[in-house]
Amino acid sequence: MERRRAWSAFESVGLPTTADEVWRYAPLRDLDLDSYRVPDAPATAPDTHFATMLASRAGLVVRVVDGFCVSTGAPFDGVEVELIETIGSISGVDFIDHYAGDTFAVLNGALSPSTTVIRVAPGVVVDRPIVVVNSSNCSASFPRTQIVMGRGSSATVVEYFEGGDQALVVPLSEYAIGDAASLQLITYQRLSPSAWHVARTTGFLGRDARMRQAVIGFGGHYNRSRNDAEMLGSGAENELRTTFLGSGDQVHDFRTHQFHKAARTRSTLLSKGAVADQSRSVYTGLIEIEKGAKRTDARQTNHNLLLSPAAHADSVPNLDIRENDVVCAHASSVGPLDEMQRWYLESRGVTRNDAERLMIQGFFYEMLTSLPTELAGLVESDVTSVLSTLERVLS
Repeated sequence: MERRRAWSAFESVGLPTTADEVWRYAPLRDLDLDSYRVPDAPATAPDTHFATMLASRAGLVVRVVDGFCVSTGAPFDGVEVELIETIGSISGVDFIDHYAGDTFAVLNGALSPSTTVIRVAPGVVVDRPIVVVNSSNCSASFPRTQIVMGRGSSATVVEYFEGGDQALVVPLSEYAIGDAASLQLITYQRLSPSAWHVARTTGFLGRDARMRQAVIGFGGHYNRSRNDAEMLGSGAENELRTTFLGSGDQVHDFRTHQFHKAARTRSTLLSKGAVADQSRSVYTGLIEIEKGAKRTDARQTNHNLLLSPAAHADSVPNLDIRENDVVCAHASSVGPLDEMQRWYLESRGVTRNDAERLMIQGFFYEMLTSLPTELAGLVESDVTSVLSTLERVLS
């Protein structure tokens, strides 16, 4: 019944077009849904080097292949993993009402084979990361994950995406963070350069809850990531950092929504990315403050680095404030590497190419410091690898 409602919602909304403001920058002419096949069963989970390294550092590993959860690992005291066949609701939110206008979210609701639910019991502190490895081997996949944090609990969760040659990957993840609970969440997308990745995450934060989220996207022909945080209880705090490094003809499209529904809440967004070759990036963010959400502090910053004349970045920060006792700020920048910084390095004997690479790595350093040490090293090696493929970082 729920899936039929989701499919009806998809048919009602229809596929987006570039006439829709939120899809204006997407290469929709490259997308043909009829060319994709939804699998009836998962393929064999690949054992990739990167996924193996992540798993070796985890307290719990959940494996998802083509949208199907194939292994829930070995849950321990205070942590439970459950598969549910229905769409399910989280934080009392009706799925269709919440996502009705989002084509790909309701398509996930209609076609996801099951929902992987990870629950952390009240008061439990999980000292090693919970890792969810999402592998895509087929045409189209619709993974769905819910994380439910009990009151006063704490955990780190890594959602990792890999594979996806010529695939459409449409993940939907939701996080219910109970009163005084804390969740550090890292989403790392390393799909094939030919894949389409259209993701959405939503966090629902209770009183004095905290969510620290990092979203990293390096893969995909089109990489779209929408990340919402709803501060439902007073004292809730959300910190979101997003980053990407585009090359070739990639399009990286990041959307954020910092929604303050309660008083004395706080959100901080920092989005930093670089585009090289003919790649393009889009950032659109909204800070929304409801009437009654007094003494809210919300900040939004977006910085984009252009590494070639043909690269392009759009930045569109927005504010919607319906309360007068608040602090809000937003800032954005788009530009090339700083000539004075490069001149300084060259004057100290550093070659031009090495100077550029050092400056780019320094640009990403602020993002890496928010990650666990082991994961930061893996991400840094990815940045170095992408840079090594560029014939010339700056023309």
